[in-house]
Amino acid sequence: MRIVYLHQHFNTPTPHGDTRSYELARRLVTLGHEVHMVTSDPRTDGGAGRGWRESNESGIQVHWLPAPSSGAMSYTERVRTSGHFALNATRRAARLPADVFFATSTPLTIAVPGIAASRWNKRPMVFEVRDLWPAFPIAVGALKSRSAILAAQLLEKAAYAGAEHIVALSPGMKAGVQAAGVAPEKITIIPTLCDPERFQVPASAGAEFRQRHAWLGNRPMVLYAGTLGLVNGVDYLVRVAAEMREWDPEVRFVIMGRGREEASLHALAEALGVKDQNLFFLPGVPKEQVPALLSAASLAMSLFTDVTGMQDTSANKFFDVLAAGRPLALNYGGWQAELMDREPFGLRLPPKDIPAAARMLARRLRDPKWLAEAGALASRLGRERYSADTAAQRLAEVLQRAARARS
Repeated sequence: MRIVYLHQHFNTPTPHGDTRSYELARRLVTLGHEVHMVTSDPRTDGGAGRGWRESNESGIQVHWLPAPSSGAMSYTERVRTSGHFALNATRRAARLPADVFFATSTPLTIAVPGIAASRWNKRPMVFEVRDLWPAFPIAVGALKSRSAILAAQLLEKAAYAGAEHIVALSPGMKAGVQAAGVAPEKITIIPTLCDPERFQVPASAGAEFRQRHAWLGNRPMVLYAGTLGLVNGVDYLVRVAAEMREWDPEVRFVIMGRGREEASLHALAEALGVKDQNLFFLPGVPKEQVPALLSAASLAMSLFTDVTGMQDTSANKFFDVLAAGRPLALNYGGWQAELMDREPFGLRLPPKDIPAAARMLARRLRDPKWLAEAGALASRLGRERYSADTAAQRLAEVLQRAARARS
């Protein structure tokens, strides 16, 4: 098949960010398909006179449009950038020969080039739902005006109606799409994937990280590696670190990443007296360096605030931890927490009871038998249930069915 894959925020492992589309696309190439990725290039200023460029990334033909992107951008700036990309991506995608178009959100505006190119070329579009938009931005207050909400809801309906098939990342997302009037047989769940091949690194990689930081050494380490945004609620971990001083002052907490809340997190850590004491901030690193950090961690965290829809998330960091074979702690409910109830590869921390969360962590971080067993179970789940190879095969089958339906 010739697949035109539309993803505004595509990443290779070299920069910082999610690599789901890269891992799926390169495996589609391995399966014998031709893949063209239409995406934005945030490493440029998006200035006038700069046009599309192309590169080959692991067999994927990538079409890059200069466009600014930053976690510190306001919602209005993001909407403006997304609109600019959608318009230009429509023109680009429509000119590419394809058997099927595959558009993955977010943002929801990726549906515009997907629908337009599909209709222009009379070929099907498959739409992937990574977050329930616009329900999520409405819940967090990013979308407030009635006109903006109505426009987003209309675009959501158009995306679902214009798709031959829909891919959802979690059971909750599938339920949300069904609630919008989509038949269940039109939806396939393909969760966020694990790539043990990339994340299973020698123990020496983690040991080297520990040796480089005198404040760490052989002490227990709790790692949060991800976006520092409002919905991530990383202030929870700062407060747990402050409480941990009463239970085990030798435990070290590491927050690695970037985002709009970075400055406020530093300020909170200073106010609570934990910054550079038992809590340390590290800048975001390319995805290819994350496995070494996870190897160094005793336990890793996945965090979210109590916002409607977050229980349906399919958090990348959750699956990276499984791929690395490390124990995991999370502070939210939903299908990932229910999986942990069935398969004890980590801890469900109470989201509102910081002292209790600190006590639970303190006890388990000093239990080498539990850490080893939880890590081994995480690794097995990552290999057997959430393999990137299996996910790519399922996606190929979905795309092939969609292409045949229009042939």
